[in-house]
Amino acid sequence: MTAVASFAAVPASTTRTRSLLLAGAVAAPLWAAVSLVQAFTRNGFDITRHPLSMLSTGSLGWLQIANFLIAGALMVAGAAGLREVVDSRWAPRLLAVSGLGMVAAGVFTMDPADGFPAGTPAGPGVLSWHSFAHFASGTIAFGTLIAGCYVLARCFARSGDRRRALASAAAGTALLLGNGWAMSGGRAGSLTLAVGAISAMLWVSAVCAQRRR
Repeated sequence: MTAVASFAAVPASTTRTRSLLLAGAVAAPLWAAVSLVQAFTRNGFDITRHPLSMLSTGSLGWLQIANFLIAGALMVAGAAGLREVVDSRWAPRLLAVSGLGMVAAGVFTMDPADGFPAGTPAGPGVLSWHSFAHFASGTIAFGTLIAGCYVLARCFARSGDRRRALASAAAGTALLLGNGWAMSGGRAGSLTLAVGAISAMLWVSAVCAQRRR
């Protein structure tokens, strides 16, 4: 059996592997649900102006901090599970680093800015060291997630699964474009970043769920 063909053939045969893949399958839906519920219920938050990371500020910021920490840990576990069922050295490694980046993004929070939390003055404000650490963590998390999606796309393509290959490439591209637009200061950049990040994360979770079955 070739390394490429085994991508589609290796089953999740052990209880440990299935548990790890379940963790990966839960990571993105959990993070997206907790983030979006807060985005549409917390006073003063505007998803077209404020990144989801800014939910880590304010009196309820602990919810988003915990969300980052838990989802990141679940992503790392999912990557460990994928290592057992995907014959690719780099996809699990990249996705594990992305999960660690999520954990770091929870540890290093953004500063209040641009009117959030409610009562914060408009404008970017003064950035602290932990804001810069958060941005660095996010860059690592998103960069490795994008790369991980593209590596998965290549693996799916070479095993003959064009549908999943296209989905993997589309997920990585959604985050690449969403993040690029946000970094360029484009209109509603926070929204495009949220859509891209959630799309890529949900696809990785879907791959974990599929491999678990």
